[in-house]
Amino acid sequence: MPEVDSQLYKQITVRGTDAVEFLQGQLTQDISLLANAGQLPAAWCNPKGRVIATLRLLDLDSSIGLLVPAGMQEKLSQRLTMYRMRSDVEFVTDGFDWTQQVNANHSDPEKLIKAGVATIDASNCEKYTPHMLNLDKLGAISFTKGCYSGQEVVARTENLGKSKRRLMRYVADKEGLSVGAKLSLDDRNVGEVVNVHGRELLAVTPVEIHDQSLVNNGISVTPTGLPYPV
Repeated sequence: MPEVDSQLYKQITVRGTDAVEFLQGQLTQDISLLANAGQLPAAWCNPKGRVIATLRLLDLDSSIGLLVPAGMQEKLSQRLTMYRMRSDVEFVTDGFDWTQQVNANHSDPEKLIKAGVATIDASNCEKYTPHMLNLDKLGAISFTKGCYSGQEVVARTENLGKSKRRLMRYVADKEGLSVGAKLSLDDRNVGEVVNVHGRELLAVTPVEIHDQSLVNNGISVTPTGLPYPV
């Protein structure tokens, strides 16, 4: 997974004696692995198993950093606070330079797209399951840690052994597509653009047609493959 640009991501710092336990019940990743790993990919799902946001976990000295899409920082902090109940946990959204913790090389959206790493933010939140976004292939899901928000849906998909719709990378023959644009095959809507930068894009489409070109209003998109198997 490529490093990330401080213009694309902001940090939520999670503090308190219940921080690990609280996040363990919310995120797809096993938080207990963070201390040894230093950084881990993860996602936060709603109860229906749809991804609210993709993020990266950072192991800090006495807290946990959540590296989230920049436009989602305040929204996610407020939404997490709603679930805090009586837990000893707080969420801080200012005063921390995460670039001191992450070796950033100023990756742009195009690099994330080429790496097959979807960004879920305000433009596309709560539309896709983790499997649709290939988060299982990117090591962002724990299937052994127990319950978390949306876990039943994620576990059911995993136990079935396959996901019929998954993320694929495409290159368009010209610019003009936007997030949410529908992609068609033989006049049937079969997929949707998740992220786009210029002519590079990621879209969720049926796995059985991952080798076929698709269209949207005269723009043709050709599959170019991913750096990992699906």
